[in-house]
Amino acid sequence: MNACFYLSIDRLPLATVAAIEFIGPIALAVIGVRVGRNFAAVAAAAAGVYLLTHVHFAGQPAGVAFALANAALFTLYIVLAHRVARHSAMSGVDGIAAAMLFAFVFVTPLGISGAAHAFADPVALAAGVGVGVSSSVIPYVCDQLAMARLPRATYALFVALLPATATVIGVVVLHQLPSLIDAAAIGLVMAGVALHRPDPSELER
Repeated sequence: MNACFYLSIDRLPLATVAAIEFIGPIALAVIGVRVGRNFAAVAAAAAGVYLLTHVHFAGQPAGVAFALANAALFTLYIVLAHRVARHSAMSGVDGIAAAMLFAFVFVTPLGISGAAHAFADPVALAAGVGVGVSSSVIPYVCDQLAMARLPRATYALFVALLPATATVIGVVVLHQLPSLIDAAAIGLVMAGVALHRPDPSELER
């Protein structure tokens, strides 16, 4: 999934890739809609993501293909991770640990030659560990803790908060003030999350 993401942003604007990536989660939220007001919630969140990421579908066909593959894999991750989180045989965190071990075994032969020189650089190793912990370990563990308590459709809709969260971080850390369109988009995303209500039958699972 991450490989497709980086390959796509190498060919398309980041905003376009981000917008495409949210097609999957929004689709999951639509599929999971069982309560009338959720249609309005999903529509608001989708409109907010569309405006916030300034979608411009212009770029190389290969970039669009990689972005769509990233969106499909992200959607598959949500579906599979939600099942792992609800599986009685193991905890969700244990499932993530097993998945990361498998990913390590699978990816290492592909990237070991290109990364070999970094093993002699303590700074590069520390940075790599930091990126791994902050981009994979902590977020995926938090994902599992959330998925064990939330219906899949609810979790998928909450993912739409990410563009708004990124904008807030941009204001606080990078002093990047949002435009009026950005502010309106954030309001739509927040409205979507506030309006959404899970199906009571899903809460019993």
